[in-house]
Amino acid sequence: MKEQFSLRTVRKKIIMVSKIAGIALLLSYLVSTRLPLDQNLSFLLWVVFVILLILIIDYLLGRFISDPIDNICEMAHRAARLDFSVPCTITSKDEFGALADNLNKMSENLQDTFGKLENANVRLENDVRRERKLLGERKELTDRLSHEMKTPIGVIRAYAEGIQDETDEEKRQKYAGIIISETERMSALIETLLDLSALENGAVSLTPERFDFVELVEMVAGRLLIDMPETDFALQYELPDHKVFVNTDKQRMEQVLNNFIVNAKKNVSPKGILRLSLVEQDNMLHFSIYNQGALIPQDKLPKIWEKFYRDKDAKYSGSGLGLAIAAQILSMQNLTYGAENVTDGVRFFFSIPAVSYEYTNGGF
Repeated sequence: MKEQFSLRTVRKKIIMVSKIAGIALLLSYLVSTRLPLDQNLSFLLWVVFVILLILIIDYLLGRFISDPIDNICEMAHRAARLDFSVPCTITSKDEFGALADNLNKMSENLQDTFGKLENANVRLENDVRRERKLLGERKELTDRLSHEMKTPIGVIRAYAEGIQDETDEEKRQKYAGIIISETERMSALIETLLDLSALENGAVSLTPERFDFVELVEMVAGRLLIDMPETDFALQYELPDHKVFVNTDKQRMEQVLNNFIVNAKKNVSPKGILRLSLVEQDNMLHFSIYNQGALIPQDKLPKIWEKFYRDKDAKYSGSGLGLAIAAQILSMQNLTYGAENVTDGVRFFFSIPAVSYEYTNGGF
């Protein structure tokens, strides 16, 4: 019985309104004809009642039918424009309410699908961009490698032909030594270039470990600056008198130090100053190396980090692949680095976070 008289469908609501309207209209007519009033006045009152009844029916039909249809149409128009920001607000328990719930679920699903499609398109664009970049880098690698190989290959060919025609054993040994030296140079160049390419393409990753950075700087600087007897510069250095630990790839940071120091040593002027500094400040280690000598033209400073960059017009000698590898390793760790001209020379620098001290077995 309860289900029979419930208003869970639009059809039942319309039938119920029509029945109530019909009964009200009939009763009002009967009442108006039995009122002890003038016939014209009774008819006028009945007409007023009919008008009010029509307005009430119009309101109910609008609430039950017109308003939900308008709401659904408005949402459909927004959906056609791919605007799913405003849900359908119909809360009735009839067909319109069910339709609104389904439309809202459809909107959510479409919005989620479009979001996934957009993310997929972004990933696809990134993949395409990455693929194009890789193709460009491979072409650049081939072109650069071909260019760099011309000189050593020419030298090897010339001395190989010289060995064929040379009868002096001492000269033959000398030519053979030059050939071996050039092949080693080519091998080192190829290995360095492949290493840089792997770093740039993400084929290799860094392996962090905790170690004393002061000790690493002392080792690299000692090998490259102090233990070399043919030095022609005045070495100055400033290092912390205690251990300072960092958490990074030790082998790669050794490459960075090696390339920075070799670059400074290569470009320091005869009898000039080469100053190495490692300063601890605010839980950061600031490394810098200064070489007295020719300045880098200001517009060329950003280019020195590019692989194979050489400026024939500048007196400053480029560092080939060394600085490019150092920049890539530092960039992979989001570390600050750079180069700047000072009064009478050039300073290269980078900063790396220090980690807290840990005592084990009574010491470091």
